[in-house]
Amino acid sequence: MDNYYGAKEDVTRVQNDHFVKMNNRKSLEISGVKEVDSFDNEEFLLETQMGYLIVRGQNLQLKNLDVGEGLVTIKGKIYELSYVDEQQQEKAKGFFSKLFR
Repeated sequence: MDNYYGAKEDVTRVQNDHFVKMNNRKSLEISGVKEVDSFDNEEFLLETQMGYLIVRGQNLQLKNLDVGEGLVTIKGKIYELSYVDEQQQEKAKGFFSKLFR
């Protein structure tokens, strides 16, 4: 994209960044989310810029989903956050897809 002076501007989206912000284990804000693969009141499976993220807890609720920005907000009692490495990604995705048909 050219600016007023004809120079090229580097246009990068914030969507490439990935962060996890937790507040008192009751609220979780996650950026860099590509897709919400599955969720229920005890577990979320999210595809992020840094791989698959599993969020486990109790009374979990999806409070905000901004697909354009890749931002997800989850509320409830959060027990565990874990990333699935590349070798386990397909196994986790297949397991959750069978579970939520």
